[in-house]
Amino acid sequence: MSTAAATAAATATTQTKFIKCVTVGDGAVGKTCLLISYTSNTFPTDYVPTVFDNFSANVMVDGQTVNLGIWDTAGQEDYNRLRPLSYRGADVFLLAFSLISRPSYENVSKKWVPELRHYAPRAPIVLVGTKLDLRDDRRFHFDYPGACTISTEQGLELKKQIGALAYIECSSKTQQNVKAVFDAAIKVVLQPAKKKKQKKRTGICLVL
Repeated sequence: MSTAAATAAATATTQTKFIKCVTVGDGAVGKTCLLISYTSNTFPTDYVPTVFDNFSANVMVDGQTVNLGIWDTAGQEDYNRLRPLSYRGADVFLLAFSLISRPSYENVSKKWVPELRHYAPRAPIVLVGTKLDLRDDRRFHFDYPGACTISTEQGLELKKQIGALAYIECSSKTQQNVKAVFDAAIKVVLQPAKKKKQKKRTGICLVL
């Protein structure tokens, strides 16, 4: 029994797939907060650009255990030369924009998709709309009356435009859909072949 158990444990270990997940997007859209919220169930109150250390842990999705490695990146132009070093070996990208920032939304197609397609043309993209809690927040709109928010329909249109395999809106502050973001990232890696079998489908569409 002990030998069989050891063999089973060794088999389980070898079957655990490693997934490298890299977050990208404009500075201050909430990438680091998203990662901290997911890994520690806390929300940082102060903005400190990219202080998240690489994270790795076993995660179970749909009954399958994977070893998820998460890489944070800086969106500021000062890091344009260093950032692509994180892209090597990426299995999936979380491409984030803020639901209360039209420039970050527009930069998805103008800046980030061209960059990702240049350095990692085959890696799937999960499009993430952050700061969901602020989109309909009355206090926020009172303090920033000129803010131009992004609707769910606009997010879905952008998903279609860039060929992302999923689109999810989330809030790191309330943790709404935070887990769903990373579950979706894992699923698009584990289930990559549906496009070939069903050409009419555009991929996994998740709006939560």
